[in-house]
Amino acid sequence: MTEPILFPFADYWWLYGAFAVFVGVMLVLDLGVFHRQDHAVSFKEAGTWTVVWVALALAFDLGLYLYLRHRLPHDARLLAAEGFEPLAAARTAALEFLAGYLVEYSLSVDNIFVFVVVLAYFRVPAELQHRVLFFGILGALVFRAVFIGLGAALLRYSWVTWIFGAFLVMTGVRMMFASEKGAAPGDNALVRLFRRVVPVAAGSHGRSFFVKQGGRRQATPLFVSLLVLETTDVVFAVDSVPAIFALTDEPFIVFSSNMFAVLGLRSLYFLLKGAVDKF
Repeated sequence: MTEPILFPFADYWWLYGAFAVFVGVMLVLDLGVFHRQDHAVSFKEAGTWTVVWVALALAFDLGLYLYLRHRLPHDARLLAAEGFEPLAAARTAALEFLAGYLVEYSLSVDNIFVFVVVLAYFRVPAELQHRVLFFGILGALVFRAVFIGLGAALLRYSWVTWIFGAFLVMTGVRMMFASEKGAAPGDNALVRLFRRVVPVAAGSHGRSFFVKQGGRRQATPLFVSLLVLETTDVVFAVDSVPAIFALTDEPFIVFSSNMFAVLGLRSLYFLLKGAVDKF
């Protein structure tokens, strides 16, 4: 028996919109207020922000549970479904959010290792790493929202579940047999194509992604590093989004848990990097 969807988009578009506004506000505060000046993120600062993002995710999960516990007993559409138990559904939704958040957060460790390699390869100064990661995370949020929307639409067809399962199996096999020696970030196929189309300026140009030299606009190595981060995150999203859909068929839970995990990615990067530098 298929469980009814708690948050169908047609009825709860405002909830998706409100959550997107919340994410936007947090991003504006992050870059426009707390990190207005470029600086190297300290271990203590990274630890504080890691706690903040985790606390926000847990508070959201608690709020989700309390909201559903209050609303579900009065929802005629859901009560009409055979075998539907409001309180059990509220608990299940809260646990699914927590599981989705933890799975995505743990899978993000792979992203962090890629961040370390890419930023080191392009020699991004410590004081500019937060800026690159900020825009990288911004792109990741957009790509994942698109993937989640597509996944939610495709889940209307039962056979799609098998495709998601195949993705997970392929991911596991690839991780088992992947070569430890990977290609250099600069050998990324998209980067090679980008360099053919857009001229890339040599040397460091501060915090600028584009500069004007010789009468024409050129990309900087800082932008190329951002491009590499974006392309690699698309690959990770293809692996991780099906993993969350394997836990729950609630698009809003997949969306919100994924967004919270990605938002905490920068601080987790600086926390782990700081720990490595210390020890």
